[in-house]
Amino acid sequence: MIHRRDFLKLATAGAVAAVPCFPAPPRRPNIIVILADDLGFSDVGCYGSEIRTPNLDGLAQSGVRFTHFRNTARCCPSRASLLTGLYAHQTGVGHMVNPRPSLPGYQGDLNNKCVTIAQVLRGAGYQTMISGKWHVTPNNARKHNWPLQRGFDRFYGIIAGGASYYQPWTLTRDNDPIEPEGADYYLTDAIGRHAASYIDDAARGPDPFFLYVGFTAPHWPLHAFESDIERHRGRYRDGWDALRAERHERQIRAGLVDAKWGLTPRDAEVPAWKDAPDREWQQRRMEVYAAQIDRLDRNVGTILESLRRSGREQETLILFLADNGGCAENLPPGRINNNSPKQARDGRPMRPGNDPSILPGGEDTFASYGVGWANASNTPFRRYKHWVHEGGIASPLIARWPGGIGGGGTVTHDNGHIIDIMATCVDVAGTRYPDLHNGERLTPMEGRSLVPAFHGKKVARSDAFYWEHEGNRAVVDGRWKLVSRFPDRWELYDLEADRCEMRDRAAADPVRTERMVARYNSWAELLRRPPVGGSPQDRLDTGVGQTIGQCAGLAARAASAPARVPARRDGAPAPQPSASPSEFLDHPPVSLRRTAFPVVLKRPHSLAFGRDLQAQLPALFGLAIEALRHHCRTAHLAQTEHQHLKIAAVVLYVEEVALAHFARRFGRLPVGLNPAQLARPRRQRAGLKESRSPKPFVDPHNGFPISQ
Repeated sequence: MIHRRDFLKLATAGAVAAVPCFPAPPRRPNIIVILADDLGFSDVGCYGSEIRTPNLDGLAQSGVRFTHFRNTARCCPSRASLLTGLYAHQTGVGHMVNPRPSLPGYQGDLNNKCVTIAQVLRGAGYQTMISGKWHVTPNNARKHNWPLQRGFDRFYGIIAGGASYYQPWTLTRDNDPIEPEGADYYLTDAIGRHAASYIDDAARGPDPFFLYVGFTAPHWPLHAFESDIERHRGRYRDGWDALRAERHERQIRAGLVDAKWGLTPRDAEVPAWKDAPDREWQQRRMEVYAAQIDRLDRNVGTILESLRRSGREQETLILFLADNGGCAENLPPGRINNNSPKQARDGRPMRPGNDPSILPGGEDTFASYGVGWANASNTPFRRYKHWVHEGGIASPLIARWPGGIGGGGTVTHDNGHIIDIMATCVDVAGTRYPDLHNGERLTPMEGRSLVPAFHGKKVARSDAFYWEHEGNRAVVDGRWKLVSRFPDRWELYDLEADRCEMRDRAAADPVRTERMVARYNSWAELLRRPPVGGSPQDRLDTGVGQTIGQCAGLAARAASAPARVPARRDGAPAPQPSASPSEFLDHPPVSLRRTAFPVVLKRPHSLAFGRDLQAQLPALFGLAIEALRHHCRTAHLAQTEHQHLKIAAVVLYVEEVALAHFARRFGRLPVGLNPAQLARPRRQRAGLKESRSPKPFVDPHNGFPISQ
């Protein structure tokens, strides 16, 4: 272990001091970290995929593959942990980059108690560059946590999250916003090209370099050149069931998974392929997704070719990993969100969302690949991005270092976590993690160096791994995993016998379960820093109370918004609403109760109790809209037909669901809430009036009118 008392600070303004923790090698290695975005465990060739990834496969053939490496289940937290070597909550990015100043773990911005790999290595004499996605600070004019302010010498990429591959928003060079260049612009190519040029430039100097490449692929939207899509045409005609079986068989043969774990059942929300509607469209979605990964791999090849030209390949450590599992997020038809341009570069209007009448891939589309294919991406595991079951957190990790890792083509089953990337970089660079930065005492590094695992040895650890995201929680301690999908109870799995998490042992082993629950609670307590003026319970009561009032207000606005009756696809106008606003709010149709409401109940992961519920209002409302659209799809109704009243009803229902969860957990209603409020008819709680307001209702979940 590195003792921080040995740290000697360099007397240079803004620099992070670095002193070797081991005798430095004759030439310290260059380090390249390549992060894929929303890539499932089985999505590259050397992890069982049918997608051609020869460059990544080549890294694996001459390096080491990890089978038990995990991330944090979501974009921002994984990037924060990778860059700092800390749990995301310790950096302030426990959720996304939506500021919550009253909750230090969820303030949505890197805090001053952490430093990045670039800050540490630049203090040790490294050149530092980043090409790609940043996504660890809000997109605003402050720039205080942009890459150049966090230790990087050069930056090309996007500050915010997922973006159009043809017209990415927040595109930046160093500290200046820029526009895409050229009619053939494609973000994955631009990221690879700039990374390669950074290597060319860095190789001219005597100092080693650290390069962080944050690809946005294969994150939605489904964007790919038609020539790339053609390479995968027809490959997925047999559907997701056959694809999962094929990938699983290849994984078993490669020694990546144990046959005794089995293959998880198809997701209950996904039909058997033979029963799936719109199969031509479904195939196209996966063809585009595969094309995105194919193009990513070719840009890894561009980076490797630059490295070979530089003569630095032998002395360069490359790490390839993903930020979370495959993504089952749905993009509803017709909704243009903040990540999307309003029109294509040639002036065509955008056609956003997952609409079977629109083939994805083109610049004027903005779609995702859906639950069925995400289920295949995460073979053999269950669940997805957001959740901390294995499907959400299991990541490929390939390590290749010709001059430092002997042999090649090996597989290690040692546990690893994305917090270990910082420690590994610090170790191979022959430096150390600091105590102080700019006068601030830093949170001690949590991760451990993976270098022993490169050589077939165990990584020494003194503690378990922990997760929390949107109320989903987990602990991994050796072969045992404790996990809970919010708000469900804890489950316990023996990962050696059942890494696919199909045989819950919590009831059979209550002593171990309680012991691991206590460890999780101790970890969570260490991360909790209640602000002055109230305990977490006080803030929870206040947050729920305020959320109830805001839900009612949103419902009122939704119900009073002007209704826009769309034309059907055959050109005939849709029928007018058959119920008055009052009738609808007090007596929603049976079909709505049977279809939309169960979705709200099945997917309450956004109702993150234990945090500030008021801050969760956009997620609550987004969940209500998701339930509404599920109902519209099921009932084969036009999307906006009677939409405002349905949203009002569902929002108020979500309010009731939130209160029910609160009451079950704490045995009471929130302090200050008048129970009589819940007895009032929905139309009164919404403050509904029969008159219609001409002001369009703006959806707070994405900032755009719901009638778009």
